[in-house]
Amino acid sequence: MQNTFHHRQNGLKAPRNRLGLRLYESCKKVYHKLPLPKKLKLLLYAWMHPEYARWIRRYDTLTEADRSAMRARIAGFAHPPRFSVLMPVYNTPDRFLRQAIESVRRQIYPHWELCIADDASTQSHVRRTLEDYARKDARIKVCFRAQNGHISQATNSALEMASADHVALLDHDDELAEHALYWMAEEIIAHPEAELLYSDVDKIDALGLRCDAYFKPDWNPDLLMGQNYVSHFSVYSRRRVLDIGGLRKGFEGAQDWDLVLRFTHGLAPRAIRHIPAVLYHWRMHPGSTAASMDVKPYASQAQYRSVSESLFRQGEQARLERVCQGNGLLPHFAVQGRPLVSIVIAAHGEADRLRRCLDSLRRTDYPHTEILVIASQSRTPKTLASLAEINKQPDCRVISNPDLFDFSARYNRVVPQARGEYVCLLDDGLEVVAPSWLDDMLGAAQRPGVGAVGAKLLYPDGRVQHGGVLLGIGGIASHAHRFFPGGSAGYIGRGILLQSFSAVSGACILLRKEHWLAAGGMCKELLEAYNDVDLCLRLQEMGLRTLWIPSALLRYHGAASLGPDADGTAARRVDAERTYMQRRWGPWLAHDPAYNPNLTLAAEDFSLAFPPRVRRPWRQEPLSSSNGLARQQHQV
Repeated sequence: MQNTFHHRQNGLKAPRNRLGLRLYESCKKVYHKLPLPKKLKLLLYAWMHPEYARWIRRYDTLTEADRSAMRARIAGFAHPPRFSVLMPVYNTPDRFLRQAIESVRRQIYPHWELCIADDASTQSHVRRTLEDYARKDARIKVCFRAQNGHISQATNSALEMASADHVALLDHDDELAEHALYWMAEEIIAHPEAELLYSDVDKIDALGLRCDAYFKPDWNPDLLMGQNYVSHFSVYSRRRVLDIGGLRKGFEGAQDWDLVLRFTHGLAPRAIRHIPAVLYHWRMHPGSTAASMDVKPYASQAQYRSVSESLFRQGEQARLERVCQGNGLLPHFAVQGRPLVSIVIAAHGEADRLRRCLDSLRRTDYPHTEILVIASQSRTPKTLASLAEINKQPDCRVISNPDLFDFSARYNRVVPQARGEYVCLLDDGLEVVAPSWLDDMLGAAQRPGVGAVGAKLLYPDGRVQHGGVLLGIGGIASHAHRFFPGGSAGYIGRGILLQSFSAVSGACILLRKEHWLAAGGMCKELLEAYNDVDLCLRLQEMGLRTLWIPSALLRYHGAASLGPDADGTAARRVDAERTYMQRRWGPWLAHDPAYNPNLTLAAEDFSLAFPPRVRRPWRQEPLSSSNGLARQQHQV
């Protein structure tokens, strides 16, 4: 199964065979370096990025009607927000420098100033270009530093010139979308409590061609421990930036990541807004980290230090593992104390299946556990003998269960009998792969504000079975990165980074027993499907977030069959459970904060939505319609 697979990333459809995939990945890495004629590069680009190019044409190309509508709305703003765009400059190629400045001057929104700090550039064209623009446009302020201080100090010099309430960060060779500041202004007016705003981003090459979009989740502080997904385009409250001392010297290469970690420490989530639109184009060229982190190896050290200090400020203890080829970090949180964990296994009646699960649990590093096996009444002599043997083992109990087809009732009956401070629900079709799985899940579950914790589950052939739950897929929910190779980084690293999801699979889920009891256990109306999703969402209503731990690795051998559905009972049950979920959680299913409305609801692969489900402030209706959503659901 590994030699051919269908893999999508960033809305890019990669070749199905391994040779084509290697060629595709190689082209992505060296495309910007290839000394090819422009026409040939355009053809190569079209082969590499067909879906994104089509998506841009349809949904991310402004018309004159769009621009007119924006200007009309701006004219009606009673108190239009002002922005100070901060741009540190050092020996920027003249073409890229001019394009960056012009992208600000082309802004549809007029209430801005551009604060440029030249960091003692040695190339003479830089001063000439900056002085020319300062004469040309009164909104452009320029200072020339006498001594090179690197990007953090240069940005702070630009910050000293800023006079607006909101500051935006722009690198000296990148570009803003022409409606970037307008959309930020709309969001600030709609949410005046906002202190940090960020948008989606893509990359742009020397020819002006766009690729590799990152359609981000809403505020996800756990993902921020692994990567600076906020990054570009971000707008900050100037007052708060000044209060925390601006950017810190010594964190060059990770100065933006360090800034957002310090800025958001203690900040209420409602003060952080995500705009699901590509408002920033990150330049790709041989000297840019947009092309490769290898060009700035010092950045990796600064990233490690930034996250380590952030964890220290929060009073958390974690070991940081480098992942994503060194471009990301995976925290492993230390277990505090020695709490007892009750592992509750729902046995489906197959002796060999249960035995494999129990044997694998012996590989678990964390020792302070008890095992409760929920045994169904449908038992073979072999199963009865196996259960009797299990019941004799220390710290292991077999509890009879009369509810053969009601998973919620099974757990609701047994979990209150558990002695552990923490409860781990475990499907008997699972097999432990990583001995540290329970340490990693328990350490994360002990963190403040955490409700449920889920694991990474793999099919026997090594592909991903569960990588967190995405709401709205197929109308209700499905598993992120399903069928991706088990070692794949997935969508922009999200396949191997710790992060919050709205829900995780109940096949392996860990939570405090007190949280289970406070939530009322599993929903009685959901006998089999979606009870795990419903539980996680009710925990979220209680103010508790759900984490997915990629290092907690188990192998999933599939669900046991409940037998034929001769009278249609199972089909009616599924319909009733879907109806309940849509009635109870409709708004949540329509907008999952861990997902992005520019991504599809027709698959779990983070490919692009055609059309996206984004409401644009200058339009009366979103790009997508209810018919569009129905079409995507029908395709599943």
